[in-house]
Amino acid sequence: MESTNYGSRIKDLEKRVRTLQKKLERSEVDRRQLEDASEQREAILKNVIRELEQSKFALERRGQELETALDNLKALQLKLIESEKMSALGVMVAGIAHEINNPVSFIYGNLTHANTYLQDLLQLVRLYQHYYPEPPPVIQQTIETIDLEFLQQDAQELFQSMNIGAERIAEIVKSLRNFSRLDEADLKIVNIHEGIDNTLVILNNRLKSTAQFPHGIKVIRDYGQLPSVECYPGKLNQVFMNILSNAIDALEEEKIKAIQTEKEDFVYLPCINICTELLNNYWAVIRIADNGAGINDDVRAKIFDPFFTTKEVGRGTGLGLSISYQIVVNQHRGKLECYSTPGEGSEFVIQIPVRQNNTRSVDSE
Repeated sequence: MESTNYGSRIKDLEKRVRTLQKKLERSEVDRRQLEDASEQREAILKNVIRELEQSKFALERRGQELETALDNLKALQLKLIESEKMSALGVMVAGIAHEINNPVSFIYGNLTHANTYLQDLLQLVRLYQHYYPEPPPVIQQTIETIDLEFLQQDAQELFQSMNIGAERIAEIVKSLRNFSRLDEADLKIVNIHEGIDNTLVILNNRLKSTAQFPHGIKVIRDYGQLPSVECYPGKLNQVFMNILSNAIDALEEEKIKAIQTEKEDFVYLPCINICTELLNNYWAVIRIADNGAGINDDVRAKIFDPFFTTKEVGRGTGLGLSISYQIVVNQHRGKLECYSTPGEGSEFVIQIPVRQNNTRSVDSE
């Protein structure tokens, strides 16, 4: 009886063992399926991460391309504005110079003849006075009415004044032509000092004394021994124009501030100092300094950025110094820097190679 029960237990145990084995096998299969599924999910996740990284790199590359395209578009816009501005200015200046030159040439050319004719007539009058010292009363009355003696003395001074005026107009016309330089779009070897002087002639109306600024703006030229420089003359004149115009603006603002805030006996004397020198025999250096209010560091860091301006709306476009920077640095392979201390004025330093095939660095000398 006991042996029968013992055998039955063994069979039950064997049955349970088989059942457990089957469950273990199913568990092993499930485990392997889970592992396979996990590996698949991990592989899918890796693929997704890789695709996301690729998309990120592609977006970054596209962003850089768009940023580069935007920078190129801004640069092209600046060049177009610069080209149109200088073209319009050059055409206008050349047209004005031409229109003024014709009548001035006519006047200037005839002043000598008119003076000669007048001297001949005055000599004839003197001869009449010598041979007919007692003229009839009607002639004597006319002599006294026109003050003949004063007329004879003043006539020469009058013609000298007219001659000086005509010469001055002729110089202005020449400066206008030289400033526009429409026929010099290519590299030319020129006298830098003439370009500065011509620019100052254009700006003379803003430099001279007025009722508001009785002392005007003093310009000190401290020219060094510069050789002729290879450059784009018209574009370099534009740089001088932009920097000098900004200096005049700063001095006018400082003058108005001084009038409004200082005592009546305070005298503010605005001044622009232009200094040139030859550096290391390879670089022409032009320094333009003013004694205005100066520029703080935050503003100075942005003055060459396109469209940045501290002027009121309508007074500045924010392109002048940006265009000047491109002309000096990109087109002349030079340097344009600004040094300024608030309350002590500003100085712009232009450095360009004397010859454009010169590859020496100004810092390596």
